[in-house]
Amino acid sequence: MTAADRTHRSIEAVWRIESAKLIAALTRIVRDVGLAEDLAQDALLAALQQWPDAGVPDNPGAWLMATAKHRAIDLFRRNELLERKHQELGKSETVMPDWDASIDDHVGDDLLRLVFIACHPILPTESRVALTLRLLGGLTTEEIARAFLAPVATIQQRVVRAKKTLSAAGVPFELPPRNQLAERLASVLEVLYLIFNEGYAATAGDDWTRPALCEDALRLGRILAGLMLNEAEVHGLVALMEIQASRLGARVGPGGEAILLLDQDRSRWNQLLIRRGLRGLALAERLTNGVLGPYAMQAAIAACHGRARTAAETDWRRIASLYDALAIATPSPVIELNRAMAHAMAFGPAAGLALADALLVEKSLAGYHLLPSVRGDLLEKLGRVEEARAEFERAASLTRNAREREVLLARARR
Repeated sequence: MTAADRTHRSIEAVWRIESAKLIAALTRIVRDVGLAEDLAQDALLAALQQWPDAGVPDNPGAWLMATAKHRAIDLFRRNELLERKHQELGKSETVMPDWDASIDDHVGDDLLRLVFIACHPILPTESRVALTLRLLGGLTTEEIARAFLAPVATIQQRVVRAKKTLSAAGVPFELPPRNQLAERLASVLEVLYLIFNEGYAATAGDDWTRPALCEDALRLGRILAGLMLNEAEVHGLVALMEIQASRLGARVGPGGEAILLLDQDRSRWNQLLIRRGLRGLALAERLTNGVLGPYAMQAAIAACHGRARTAAETDWRRIASLYDALAIATPSPVIELNRAMAHAMAFGPAAGLALADALLVEKSLAGYHLLPSVRGDLLEKLGRVEEARAEFERAASLTRNAREREVLLARARR
C-alpha cells in the first residue's frame, strides 16, 4: 500500500467520524441542510487534494470545519454582492452568519437536531433511510446503493428530493416541540431499525447479512442514546441491536451459507455486545418501571436468547409471553407470525401452526416468504412432510435472498 493509499484511507476514516458533526454544525449556521452538506463535501474534496502531500493534520475535524467555513464565507459574500445589485427589487441584504460561535459548545444539540431533520416524517421512509445514512452515517451515494441493491441514480434522487422537500417545507433546524416529540422520535427509531434489519437479514442479493449496515445503525443508535439519556425506547432499540449484532459472526458459515438461530455455535456470539445490550435493557426497564415499550420488549426477547448458553436452555415460555404482550402493544401480522413460532417452541408445533394458519387470510402476507417458511417448519415437526415440502418450496420461490433460498430448498429436499 502506497503512502497516498494510506492517506486516502485515513481521510475515509476521518470523514466517517467527523462528517455528521461537521454537517450538523454547518446546518445550524447556514440554516439549510442541503447547503451544509455541499460545504462539507467541498471541505472533503479539499482534504483529498491537499492531505496526500501535506499530511493529515493533528486535528482533522477542525481543519475540515475551517475549510468549510472559508468556502461558506466566500459564498455569502458573493450572495451579498448580488443582493446589493437587486436592492431596488426590495430584496434584503444577506446576513452573514456568526462564524465565531464555538462549534464544540453545540455539537450534541447540533447532532440531535440533524437526526430529527434527516428522519422527519414529511419524508417517505426510503428517503429518510438514504438521507440518514448520507448525512449521519457518512456513506457515499454509491455505498448506500450497494447496501440496498438499488441503482446509484435512484439513491441520488432520493437524497436530492429529500433535501428539496425539507427546504421547501421550511423545516426548522431545531428540536421538535414536546407535543411532537413522541411522533418524531418514533420516526427516528423506525429508520435506525430498518437500517439494522436490512444488515441483519438482507431482503435480497447474494449475502445473508450485511454487517456494515448493522454497524452504521448501531453507531447512530449509540449516539442517539448518549444524547437522549432519559428516553427508554432509545435505549431499548440500542439494546435490541447490540444483542442481535452479537450473533452476526455465527449466522454465516465459512462458505457464506446461512446458519439458523438454533443451529448456531453460541461460542461465536460476541459476549461484549450481549453484556452491553443487557445493560441497555436494564436501563430501559428502570426508566419505565418495568413497563416496556415495543423496542424494549423485542430487546427482552433477544435477551432470552442471549442468556441461554445452549438452544435447549432458551426460556421459550418467557419469549411467548413477551410476544403476546408485543402483539397487544403493536399489533401486526409479522409480529403474529413470530408469536406463532414462539408458541410452537413453548407449547408444541400444533399450537404454533394454529396461530400461523390464522394468518393465511392476511393479504399483507400473501407474498411474504416467512409465512410458508414457518408453516413448513411446523408441518415438518408434526410429520406432515409432503405439506412441509410444498411450503418450503413456496417460501423459496418468494424470497429474494439467494442464501435464504438455498436453506429453504435444502429443507424441501430433506
